[in-house]
Amino acid sequence: MPDDVAAARAAAEEESAFSHPPVAPDATAAYGDHPDQVIDFYVPRTEAGPGGPAPVVAVLHGGAWRAPYDRRHITPFADYLARRGFAVANIEYRRGGEGTEAGRWPDTFDDVAAALDALPDLVRERLPQADPRRTVVTGHSAGGHLALWAAARHVLPADAPWHIARPALLRGVVALAPIADFAVADKLDVCGGAARQLLGGDEGFAERRAHADPALLLPTGIATTLVQGRTDIDVPQAVAESYADAAAKAGEVVGLTLLEDVGHFPLIDPAADACAVVAEEIAQLAW
Repeated sequence: MPDDVAAARAAAEEESAFSHPPVAPDATAAYGDHPDQVIDFYVPRTEAGPGGPAPVVAVLHGGAWRAPYDRRHITPFADYLARRGFAVANIEYRRGGEGTEAGRWPDTFDDVAAALDALPDLVRERLPQADPRRTVVTGHSAGGHLALWAAARHVLPADAPWHIARPALLRGVVALAPIADFAVADKLDVCGGAARQLLGGDEGFAERRAHADPALLLPTGIATTLVQGRTDIDVPQAVAESYADAAAKAGEVVGLTLLEDVGHFPLIDPAADACAVVAEEIAQLAW
């Protein structure tokens, strides 16, 4: 596909995904004192699955870990999942400062770890119809990275502040066009070098990858599926494929669903067929 045609197609997909108005949550709870340390909750709109309490889907939004992109843009996707019978927790976290800075070290990681640690109790308080023991973490783009990282905290070096002794109680991870391998993402200059920025520049990138790069935190022992559009020019499929290859070398099978004629944003666009595929991948792990 010619570059100008691919760019036009990607722009149309992004416009569609961002055309939906934000959907207000049913409840919001804080997991810390910073204004960005909050989780929005969406109650399931319908019954789904074999019955019983609804599974929980923890959502981590993307946006290259940069400040302008907060959780509001993914609220239509959260509502879409709620309308398919899931209880949804849309997690906010601290991102970069002003301008184009990507993320904060270590604040972004502090927040995701704290949010997932607090989530079971908050679900019991805010979503009594849900079962926190059936939690699937999903995330898009930079949020896909954070979802994979959150499921790998028991694989972190023992001196890492986010290390946990045993795997998190998750049914699985569904990572959507994730920035899953920092070496490949950096080589391809994904999102303008966002992964390198997230880790603090050149020196931080070299020293901190062992604490932050999902491709180095394997095997996790947690069921993991990646969903990737083949025509994604924001996070090319080579990034997901590299993570899946790294998992295989570590003795772990990671699902990789490649969608034809799909770019970056249809995965979280309720108007796109790809979004239904994502919901089905989540359902397969949740139930």
